[in-house]
Amino acid sequence: MAKLLKKEMKLAASPLSYIFIVFGLMAFLPGYPILISSFFVCLGLFQSFQCVREANDITYTALLPVAKRDIVKSKYMFCTVIELFYFILTSVPVLVRMTVLSDVSVYRKNALMNANLVYLGFVLLILGFFNLIFVGGFFKTAYKFAKPFVAFIIVAFLAVGIGETLFHIPAFSALNSFGFTHFGLQLGVFITGVSLFALLTAISLHQAINNFEQIDL
Repeated sequence: MAKLLKKEMKLAASPLSYIFIVFGLMAFLPGYPILISSFFVCLGLFQSFQCVREANDITYTALLPVAKRDIVKSKYMFCTVIELFYFILTSVPVLVRMTVLSDVSVYRKNALMNANLVYLGFVLLILGFFNLIFVGGFFKTAYKFAKPFVAFIIVAFLAVGIGETLFHIPAFSALNSFGFTHFGLQLGVFITGVSLFALLTAISLHQAINNFEQIDL
């Protein structure tokens, strides 16, 4: 499995998958819908799947002495590694904004989503949707990826819209807390995001393995 992952990262991956990790730093931007950064890292991964299809990488890998389920697992591992690096990077500005910059006026006056643990929870939710809808959708055919990606775009931007709207409702205003205010609520949303990411990815992986093993390459 380690060798397959190495092959994914060195041969199958598009450079954009690595470059777009940097979009995690968009969490520093005031007056910008920072949840969009999670879409960009998914766009980078989409480019890798495009490269995979054009290079006929799936068929090539299937000719190697490896199980078909391991081919699927290696793709999911690659996506998860990229997502993890992005998540770690975008966590840095979140921690800075929750501590050192928690009282900076440019962030306090920002009408859009604040960078806190709630933001990180929504990030994980969007990444989970990517794994479920796009990666899982790709392995239904191991070739077609346009429809799954369009479906993901719709769901992702709905999630962004919900994230940017909820805290404007008085009953949910605490979701946009600054610093460690309402920390229990922030932590709860973050843990929910972690759980949903793990659940959606696990469900998608299981379904993708079953679908791929039925495909006659």
